[in-house]
Amino acid sequence: MKRVGAATQHRVDAPATADDLALMAGSPPTGERAVSVKSWQEGPHNRWAFQHVTELVPAAVLSRGAGPALDLRSSHTDLDDLALPELLSGATTLGEFLQASATDGFLILSRSAVVYERYLNGMRPETRHLLMSVSKSLCGILVGRLVETGVLDLDAAAADYVPELWESAYGDATVSQLLDMTASLEFREDYADQRSHVQTQDRVAGWRPRRLDDPFDGYEFLRSLRGGSAHGQAFQYCSATTDALAWVLERATGRRYPQLLADVWGDVGAEHDAFVTVDASGFAFANGGVCTSLRDLARFGLLTLRGGSYGSHRIASEEWIARTRAGGDPTHARGTEFAKGYPGGSYRNQWWVTAPGASFYGTGIYGQFLWIDPDADVVIVKLSSLPAALDYNVVRDHHVVFRTLCKALG
Repeated sequence: MKRVGAATQHRVDAPATADDLALMAGSPPTGERAVSVKSWQEGPHNRWAFQHVTELVPAAVLSRGAGPALDLRSSHTDLDDLALPELLSGATTLGEFLQASATDGFLILSRSAVVYERYLNGMRPETRHLLMSVSKSLCGILVGRLVETGVLDLDAAAADYVPELWESAYGDATVSQLLDMTASLEFREDYADQRSHVQTQDRVAGWRPRRLDDPFDGYEFLRSLRGGSAHGQAFQYCSATTDALAWVLERATGRRYPQLLADVWGDVGAEHDAFVTVDASGFAFANGGVCTSLRDLARFGLLTLRGGSYGSHRIASEEWIARTRAGGDPTHARGTEFAKGYPGGSYRNQWWVTAPGASFYGTGIYGQFLWIDPDADVVIVKLSSLPAALDYNVVRDHHVVFRTLCKALG
């Protein structure tokens, strides 16, 4: 590892932990201590909830399988005092940044070895933490497996597999357009607006209290969505699109999405079972409902970094990972916040690709990240419970930190 300088630590503001707030303490917990389906996603209640999702929302088990766990070598390095470039949070070291950014778990793999691992806010190695939209990247790997076996045709229309989608926004969108988020529809992904489509989707999934006029389940919700402009012309990040993709996978295989994703998880070499939340019909919340342990998500990242396989474990073909890393058409994302930071970047196979062949990552609201840098041979996992769903200044700080670490370790 390259030697890096250390900075003088100073006190930065850090959100209170679940224990500090006495969340879910008492028998029964009352007032601000009580975490419910109504409050669990937003801070500060998410400080407890993201590590206890299956106590709040129904979930299906993704079995780790019967085989041995993928062994992760250890080569621990004390990076707490690693000096960072100027951050908007005011943190000057990695240790300060982890405190300031509501970190629950943080792990770095360098050259396939664990070089840094931290658990905060009561999280433990066996804790399964919510991944939010990093779940989409797991779906992207699953799609690759089904394409490889010939079960799925990327050029087919969604309605070829799911005729019920024909009258919806997704009917004539191709599987590839669903995969790359270039399907066009009327959908507001505004996490703070109770009138937005994404909050309706949350209610249908059991993530928020239902309203009387809500669709019964995810299947009905997807059928209700209507189209925008022509598909394939522009990037439109939309969580419902991943769920539409999951429905296509179910029909293409004749199996439920949790069963399909469990096939992937069983090949990761995971140490623990994972979970995915399900709605009233058992339809999985593919876009954001997966919960895994910190090390197991790092194992998934390592296999992805290594072209889909490592040792006896294989989750995808080398060709599918290469297709993902190559990225898509960067003009589709023009004008987005992502493109401002990565002008040559794109969204490909449910992954964010910073530039063809460069770093790529999965990310979710409230601070979930799986960052993969092939050039530096580094995987970074960060699981968090930030107070706000999305703050681009906070996202910018994370990217600066990840690039700094990869440069130091590469």
